[in-house]
Amino acid sequence: MTFLHQIDPILFQSPEFSLFGANFQPAVHWYGLMYLLGFSAAWLLGRSRVRAGRLPGVTEQAYSDLLFYCMLGVIFGARIGYILIYDLGSYIAEPMQIFKIWQGGMSFHGGLAGVLVASLWWARKQRMHFFDIVDFVAPLVPPGLGLGRLGNFINGELWGKYTEAGWGVIFPRAEADLYGLGAAQLERMHASGMLDALARHPSQLYQFALEGVALFCAVWWFSRKPRPRYAVAGLFALLYGCFRFLVEFVRLPDEQIGYLAFDWLTMGQVLSLPLVALGLVLLFLSRKAPTLQPQVA
Repeated sequence: MTFLHQIDPILFQSPEFSLFGANFQPAVHWYGLMYLLGFSAAWLLGRSRVRAGRLPGVTEQAYSDLLFYCMLGVIFGARIGYILIYDLGSYIAEPMQIFKIWQGGMSFHGGLAGVLVASLWWARKQRMHFFDIVDFVAPLVPPGLGLGRLGNFINGELWGKYTEAGWGVIFPRAEADLYGLGAAQLERMHASGMLDALARHPSQLYQFALEGVALFCAVWWFSRKPRPRYAVAGLFALLYGCFRFLVEFVRLPDEQIGYLAFDWLTMGQVLSLPLVALGLVLLFLSRKAPTLQPQVA
């Protein structure tokens, strides 16, 4: 069974209006909504643990500051990371693309770096151990990751390889012969079975299930009670690296980069290997590390 992807990436668009001689037509994109929902989930989950004393001496207002810094780290880090790692040439040629984040083009690894920088800044202000903060933040990240992958699916980007099994998702944007055809024509072609051979792995949904649902369940369950320093962050890094490495086997690499080696090794896999190694190191270090105990005010 195949599914023809014809989801409008725009959730809502206001009527066009003029302001100072220029025409505007603001729109709310599904991709942006996913980010908002991800940050909201992090706020609610984190606040519940702050109230339970999982960050001793930290108030809800101080936690709000941490989340705000992390939000900035995610947005700027993910965008800058994608540009530097995946598509620097295109953005040099057309710099205004940098601001079009609703079109996608956000790197997890860049966003992770941004969150770490934000956490380090906040930890220094609070005079707390950096990894106590990272351990606290790690379980709050997977919901946003999963929702971001749903946003990728709705946008019809980051699609997978052909399934070659008569099932999967047909992404018109991925096919030169289909791109630009009308919705009605595509529907007729799909109903006749003409497009079944173009069905692809919905790798975005695989990542939603693994990086979002499975990762959240595992890390949140593991961190439900205090763990030694480094352990929660180590589990997060290890599982994310493994999940991402596996999904990359059925996900097409970015066109401007392609495969790096062996006709299967992708940039995503290369960047995931250090996370797997880091996760193992952190879990090893946690064996003799102290445990931060809750202190309810």
